[in-house]
Amino acid sequence: MNPSYTLDEAKKKIARYCAYQERCHKEVNDKLREMGMIPAAIDQIISELITNNFLNELRFSEAFARGKFRIKKWGKSKIVSELKQRNISEYCIKKALKEIHPGEYLSTFNELAYKKGLSLRESSLEIQKRKLMQYLFYRGWESHLIYDKIKELPFSETDT
Repeated sequence: MNPSYTLDEAKKKIARYCAYQERCHKEVNDKLREMGMIPAAIDQIISELITNNFLNELRFSEAFARGKFRIKKWGKSKIVSELKQRNISEYCIKKALKEIHPGEYLSTFNELAYKKGLSLRESSLEIQKRKLMQYLFYRGWESHLIYDKIKELPFSETDT
């Protein structure tokens, strides 16, 4: 059973939670529910967090997009999907995607595809292409980029 929190204790705890790293409303709402807070208290706390700038969906979205792209090398499709799962608005998602420079985006995609392409050592060229496509789709890269890359990459045929 979760310990019970007073409104002030919950505010302090959740403010630290938000100060530690950017959070979206859904994460904060879920955390407050875990803490056993009632819906009216949750609404009040979230409202205060927004007012005091502890919680900002646009700031969260932009940081999320930058981080997932630069650190995890995710494509825009996966970033958008993850933001939608967190109930982020279309406006915030569009602004977040603008945080990713188009040149850096293509450069990262090309580097990722090339490295993965080189690492594939299956005997069949078709298997190599399929594995590369699956890898890039899983990471959230757009299909038109993937198909163009599959056509241009040199794959090695190995004798098995």
